Amino acid sequence: MDHEAIARAAAYLAEAFEKGNPLAPLPDWLRPEDPGTGAEIAGAVLEALGVAPCGLRLAPGPLGEPVAGPMLEARLLRSGTPIALGTLRHGRLSAAAIGVLAEALEPGTAGAPVLAAVHAALDVSASRFRDGPVDGNACAADLAGLGLVVAGPAAVLPDGPVTVACAAEPRRPRGAPTNLRDAFASAAAAARALGGLPAGALLVVAGLSPTAAPQAGETWTARLGEIGRAQAPFSGGG
Repeated sequence: MDHEAIARAAAYLAEAFEKGNPLAPLPDWLRPEDPGTGAEIAGAVLEALGVAPCGLRLAPGPLGEPVAGPMLEARLLRSGTPIALGTLRHGRLSAAAIGVLAEALEPGTAGAPVLAAVHAALDVSASRFRDGPVDGNACAADLAGLGLVVAGPAAVLPDGPVTVACAAEPRRPRGAPTNLRDAFASAAAAARALGGLPAGALLVVAGLSPTAAPQAGETWTARLGEIGRAQAPFSGGG
């Protein structure tokens, strides 16, 4: 895929991201053929929008595969902030965690990230594509399906597994033990492969619970053991 095709695909996605208009599936000559090309298009989308990422988000793709993309500060909300479903095409949510880097992630290095703090989060994905992404490569180009990320208060990452649960109130599922250190290590590896991140940047790991489609009138809560919780009420407006 040449530079002209990448720029054209990015222009379409940037316009859809900015204006909220649905985007038809990309023609074959503009469709990314691998994750690397999808990431290149995502970078060109940010350049076209004139925004810089504040970190990296690792989230489930259309087939459940992990897809990495940029995290944007404007898409980060406090717990309790109402969300209008009309603003999110193909909205899906899951429990997530946010890690704040205490040390930079340099390309070519390895190992678990050093985190200054962690937050329980509720990840709400979205798609600029009218019919959703055709595959993980298109999802990567579409900023890995970035919608909104609702963050709870800061906490410290525990040493052992964390019990993760996510449900609409008043349901309180039992939850499942999750190794967040492994999840953050995967996100750190993806960040290093894409050029690294500075100290203070965010690592967002979504898909810590099964994904679900929120409905208007529901309030969803993600609980991450002793780390805390993040919550958002949903309305149908746009």
